[in-house]
Amino acid sequence: MELTKELWGKSACGKEIYLYTLKNASGAYVQLSSVGAGLVSVVVPDKDGVLADVALGYPEAASYFGDGPCAGKVPGRYANRVALGKFTLDGVEHTLPVNNGPNHLHGGPEGFQNKVWESRENEGGVEFLYYSEDGEMGYPGALKAVARYEWTEENELRLTLTAESDAPTIVNLTNHAYFNLNGEGAGDILGHELRLNASEYLPTSDSLIPLGESEPVAGTPMDFVNPKALGAEIKADFPALNYGKGYDNCWVIDGYEPGQIQEAAELYSPESGRVLSVYTTQPGVQVYTGNWLAGSPVGKCGRSYNDYDGVAIECQNFPDAPNKADYPSAVFRPGEFYEQAIIFAFGVK
Repeated sequence: MELTKELWGKSACGKEIYLYTLKNASGAYVQLSSVGAGLVSVVVPDKDGVLADVALGYPEAASYFGDGPCAGKVPGRYANRVALGKFTLDGVEHTLPVNNGPNHLHGGPEGFQNKVWESRENEGGVEFLYYSEDGEMGYPGALKAVARYEWTEENELRLTLTAESDAPTIVNLTNHAYFNLNGEGAGDILGHELRLNASEYLPTSDSLIPLGESEPVAGTPMDFVNPKALGAEIKADFPALNYGKGYDNCWVIDGYEPGQIQEAAELYSPESGRVLSVYTTQPGVQVYTGNWLAGSPVGKCGRSYNDYDGVAIECQNFPDAPNKADYPSAVFRPGEFYEQAIIFAFGVK
């Protein structure tokens, strides 16, 4: 494995930003940035062996700060939504900044995704570390988060997310990459076929907060138990699709067991022949079809992305779990060790 590091720029406060490239023997490679511990590029072959970058992103480091799509980065301290920016922990109510309609999203406007993480090469991979102070964005406790990426000879990107805290808090970490298996900038992903290892999903309010119990996908446009084009029913008159202008929901992964790797999703492009298989230890997978990508910073393709130009497959705990006693617990206490894994495996068929 060839691993290189270069200075990619500096933040507004002068902090150095690094870009890492991990290339395997076949020439396939990924690029990672210390802005938000982010995934910048994934360059893999199609069915004819032609390499292309299948991850949406930007050519300049500065574009990754405050971008609406949160492209490729690790949001936190709590990825996804917390209703009304409030949760109660051990009898104390905590207030978080509201930045998505009435709700708190991805840790707030100064979430982990907009921070420059410390970084290092370690044992063939790249590790990013961010230390979040007690009270940052309203969250209790000082939290140390680490994102470790490894790239294999089989074109698998392995991400391990770990954290430690000095006081009770909540945490939910994921990666927010957008993929287009025809190549970033190649058009929309509505012809991509998605299969989910999920027979239930979480219905939401019109502000995308889960209402409570999961419901079966059978007989609804949310059914991806068998492969289906993302665009097949995306315009259907169905609450989830009306609220989000497309898919932006969390599915409950079948067979979830804490700490066990399960298949979450498979994404396939009939055009390029590329396939992406996603595995995780997390209980849920949020699928977001890039419904609001328009207006994003100029991408690597030389233009701003349009709506539906990429799809995010975000393995995570359920949205608003801090306020839902029946959901997998988001509470994290001193002495505990948070550890979750996500594998993005690229191939062809």
